[in-house]
Amino acid sequence: MTKVDRRILKSQEAIKKAVLELLSEKNFDRITIQDIANRANVSRRTIYLHYTDKCDLMDHLLDTHIVKLREIRESATQLSMKEVYFQWFEYFEKNFLFFSTILASQGASWFRNRLLEFFVQEAVKDFKKYGTKHQELCPEVVLQFFGSASVGMIEWWLVNKMPLSPQLIAEQVGKLLDRMEICNH
Repeated sequence: MTKVDRRILKSQEAIKKAVLELLSEKNFDRITIQDIANRANVSRRTIYLHYTDKCDLMDHLLDTHIVKLREIRESATQLSMKEVYFQWFEYFEKNFLFFSTILASQGASWFRNRLLEFFVQEAVKDFKKYGTKHQELCPEVVLQFFGSASVGMIEWWLVNKMPLSPQLIAEQVGKLLDRMEICNH
């Protein structure tokens, strides 16, 4: 196994922290690589060693979280959707600073779209696995509905500073899914 140099990890963490701090202060479009470098106390060259540009940096940050959300789902194949949502909400709670900052930033639509894409992909898996009791429903409508509802619920929960515990919000989402009787599980 290859060991990563601590200095590299420290630089990458400083860069990520700097981006989050800057996003809480101004629009992503107005943030420059120099702003990030100054805030992270690294050179522009250091940033370019790891990322092609600021969009690549943001993609990397979000991809890291999407991969983790996907791992949570894949490790929970025997769990109900309510239990999966509970694990997801726990993850959002642990990473509140990242997600709440991204959602509150003026570039939130980019993030929302990436998160929507993730939830639609996950819904596709369930749709293929369980199908639907309502054959009159168009699969694309069902998938977009679940994806949009999931993203909207997460956004509401984070923007409102997590007014319910991960357990309670997951129970609420689980009850909604049960009442809708879309999936056979």
